[in-house]
Amino acid sequence: MQKTYYPKPSELEHEWYVIDAAGLNLGRLSTRIARLLTGKDKPTFTPGVHTGDYVVVVNAEKVAVTGKRLDQKTYYRHSLYPGGLKKITLREQLDKHPERVLQAAVRGMLPKNRMGRQQLSHLHVYAGPSHPHTAQQPKPLA
Repeated sequence: MQKTYYPKPSELEHEWYVIDAAGLNLGRLSTRIARLLTGKDKPTFTPGVHTGDYVVVVNAEKVAVTGKRLDQKTYYRHSLYPGGLKKITLREQLDKHPERVLQAAVRGMLPKNRMGRQQLSHLHVYAGPSHPHTAQQPKPLA
């Protein structure tokens, strides 16, 4: 009888990747990042173990959005007070906080549990072209 391989956290290797988001489609980029964070492309993928990698995204302010989505897509948040619903369009969000757009898109593609929150903490998004993670020697992702 053959035993099932279950990777231990000490056996896993987490790579660092850097992605330049300039000119890339928001949805397609988000799915690629979500697959890297979950580790589904690795042969050691196990659903109950965090096998994903670290992802650094630069130039988030230059991400491409198709169609009328810039004016029609709306982000909502609520202050939990009566009448406290706040809404902001994608165009305004890209002007004020471009890193939140990509982070929200990836968050929606990750599991809605403890592991999904852990995987999202391995995502680092920056609006400009520079990032402070050069010591980790991230590999550029094509």
